[in-house]
Amino acid sequence: MIFGFNTDVKLGETVYHVQSEARKRDLLLQTQVFVRGQCIGKRASSYAAHAAQDGFSDEKMHELLKTQHKNVLEAVREGKVDAVVGHNTDIQDVDGTGLALRWINSNSVYSDNTVQMKFQVTDGGKPAEGARITSRLALASDAPIFSQATSDASGEAEMKIFLDEEALRESAVLVQAILGEKSVTRKFRLRKAA
Repeated sequence: MIFGFNTDVKLGETVYHVQSEARKRDLLLQTQVFVRGQCIGKRASSYAAHAAQDGFSDEKMHELLKTQHKNVLEAVREGKVDAVVGHNTDIQDVDGTGLALRWINSNSVYSDNTVQMKFQVTDGGKPAEGARITSRLALASDAPIFSQATSDASGEAEMKIFLDEEALRESAVLVQAILGEKSVTRKFRLRKAA
């Protein structure tokens, strides 16, 4: 069983509550920082690339979460909480080097038996042109469906996958962007609209 971490840090007259947990369904590690019960920022990182490796275990995921929690605690103690958490920060890999991947059309993805996914890749917050994006759509009854695209000058890329609507029910797609030596991997869940 995996547990999260909760730690209070007092800095001056302010008490910061730092809470970390693993969101296993999304392959994300999330750390939130609260002051007087209000979330002032969060840090989320993807461990999807680690989870895809042979021998990955809950214990290894727990160690990644522990490290992230410790890093946020150190930043809070040093008065640098804004440097590691925010409200609209892009999600990078656990050991990321600036490359981030966002799904930018998550609310309108299915039409005419086609899943049309649009992504944006950024490097240090700026659009990343020329990133190779590969997706792997896992379906319960069939072999996975792979797609590939390259990001344009705005860092955006689009993928189309022909798929029956019933197959969308709780499907997941693993997406990786690679630019030079950098990479980022995210898991996104698809759901049939109600």
